[in-house]
Amino acid sequence: MSSVLSMFKGKCPSCESENVFHSKGNLMLFKIPKMEDRCKKCNYKLNKETGFFTGAMYVCYGLVVAELIMLYLVLSAIFELSLLQKYIGLVLAVFLISSFNFRFSRIIWIYIFHKNKLS
Repeated sequence: MSSVLSMFKGKCPSCESENVFHSKGNLMLFKIPKMEDRCKKCNYKLNKETGFFTGAMYVCYGLVVAELIMLYLVLSAIFELSLLQKYIGLVLAVFLISSFNFRFSRIIWIYIFHKNKLS
């Protein structure tokens, strides 16, 4: 259970104490989040190899689809909006949560491929 909490907090999958990203990025300044190459505490290699995070794009796609479905249902149930207004709201939501989705999908991808070392 602590691994799940560490994943949501964005911590290293090995030691669960240091952050995976050293900057969250800034959407308004078009700066993407910056990821650490290695954990500062346990020296776990976070940036595995070129192309490792290609699969994280699929995780991000799944996150976006789930978020948009939930937001569409909420917009439809609570507000009486036209289809165009709902579409504009969904596009704005995708833009605003893109930085979060970028970070979280990479963290999920790292945790999927992390192997616990049993000594």
